[in-house]
Amino acid sequence: MSFLSRIMVVKSKAHFSAGGNNHPGDLSRGAPFEGIRKRRGNQARSRVAIVIAGFSVVYCIIGGRLIQYGFAQPETVSSIGRADNLMASRPDILDRNGQILATDIRTVSLFAEPHKIVDADEAVEQLATVLPNLNNADIYNKLKSKSRFQWLRRQLTPKQQSEILALGIPGIGFRPEKRRFYPGGVTASHVVGHVNVDNRGIAGMERWIDNQGLADLAAIGMTSDAKLEPVRLSIDLRVQNIMRDVVVDAMVKFKSLAAGGVVMDVKTGEILAMVSYPDYDPNKPADGAKEGWMNRMSNGTFEMGSTFKSFTTAMALDSGKVKLTDSFDARFPIRIGGFTIKDFHGKHRVLTVPEIFQYSSNIGTAKMADLVGIDAHKEFLTRIGLLTRIPTELPEIKMPSQPKVWKKINSITISFGHGVSTTPLQTAVAGGALINGGKLIEPTFLPRTIEEAAAASTQVIKKSTSDDMRYLFRWNGVHGSGRNARVPGFNVGGKTGTADKVVNGRYSSDANFNAFLAGFPIDDPRYVVLTFIDEPKTDKGNGAALAGNTAAPMVHDIISRSAPLLGVEPKFGVDGSALLVAY
Repeated sequence: MSFLSRIMVVKSKAHFSAGGNNHPGDLSRGAPFEGIRKRRGNQARSRVAIVIAGFSVVYCIIGGRLIQYGFAQPETVSSIGRADNLMASRPDILDRNGQILATDIRTVSLFAEPHKIVDADEAVEQLATVLPNLNNADIYNKLKSKSRFQWLRRQLTPKQQSEILALGIPGIGFRPEKRRFYPGGVTASHVVGHVNVDNRGIAGMERWIDNQGLADLAAIGMTSDAKLEPVRLSIDLRVQNIMRDVVVDAMVKFKSLAAGGVVMDVKTGEILAMVSYPDYDPNKPADGAKEGWMNRMSNGTFEMGSTFKSFTTAMALDSGKVKLTDSFDARFPIRIGGFTIKDFHGKHRVLTVPEIFQYSSNIGTAKMADLVGIDAHKEFLTRIGLLTRIPTELPEIKMPSQPKVWKKINSITISFGHGVSTTPLQTAVAGGALINGGKLIEPTFLPRTIEEAAAASTQVIKKSTSDDMRYLFRWNGVHGSGRNARVPGFNVGGKTGTADKVVNGRYSSDANFNAFLAGFPIDDPRYVVLTFIDEPKTDKGNGAALAGNTAAPMVHDIISRSAPLLGVEPKFGVDGSALLVAY
């Protein structure tokens, strides 16, 4: 046998010896190996069974909870975020007659997930075919960013959404949102205000609504898609529209810088209409950012000129130191502190109190203020609300300005409307107190009853003083500078104010701020109307653009068109019983 054959025999014997189950004597050695394998297999099967059972229990619990939440009341699951939180509602805003001033509409916004964008250049080119005013460079940078979410355009139209969907761009999506819509557009923009792109109020009554708690609820995720109770304003959309027409026409006619007006119920303090022009469209607020956002009626202060003579006269009468039958010498100018106080159209004679009011005498008015005194003058204007910020819902309310220290020259010039700057709105509010029986009522842009107004009113002058002021307003409306505001049958009375504007630190005779403060029907006033026009111009030169020719006709047009809508019945004849008959 060769050496190689011997090796093969030895290997064969070794193989059979290691097999362990070919000989009866080897059974005892193979059994332990077989037991180990069985135990390990049993353990593996047990572990798999335990894992399966665990997952089954977890899924059963989740399924059970989902079923439970599905049948539960909304309050029970309020902590679970809902998809319609992305479309949180704002309340509709209505006028006093239920006309919609602001409402929500459903829309979508375009977003991108940059990590899913295949070709940013191609995506920008395709989007530009639907949205041509896109900033291509900005959109490209967003699509190439490392973020996982980028806004591309907020609040698309349904047509834009459809066209973008047809492009089939991967990584582009839409998020449902709500957009604020203002059916009246510019009509009541400064009162209603507007919202930002996130549907949060940032001006006007929209901002007031957020300040009442809506913004706080939105910040903690407590708002939802549920329809909210509408907010009704005191504004009458019909009167508001009339006033805006009149204001815009006057501004165009007189080529002025700005104009405005307000109508207020003197018994309740409700604002029925308020316009400041230039204005803006709250549906596109950015377009009016330069001039239109400024609410000059409540957030602009002006020297109101001779309308202030109404308050000076009321102060003098209320103090008891002056009576309607008194007279003052207006023959000579007043020289004080290097200044000369004179009348614009002086009569150069002794004038009675009604004549001082009728001819708008600076000299006579200054002498009445001097008789009352500096401290009493300041106290009266504070009491009637002309030196403090008026309390109301509208956020855009400016604080009046006055001299830091009142001297005699200040009191004299303030008596006829120079030296103190107030808002036109608070001038109208104070004017209402002169003719409604002497009660200063906080103005409101929300509906208010007479009973509620009583709680928000303060008696600031005597009723007898208010009676005297109504007489003076009526007298001036018939015989004085208020003649151009008269409307047959509605007994309009009021006071003009033509104030020289300050230009380069000096009063200019060529730049006027004109206003007219009126009440009607003046025998039993229901409404106060104030109009203003800033730097009006006429073909006869700026000097001819006086309040009686500019602001007073505005009041005439507003009252003649809106009085029937407000339920004011005209009266004709001496006792109001005559009928107007046309042949």
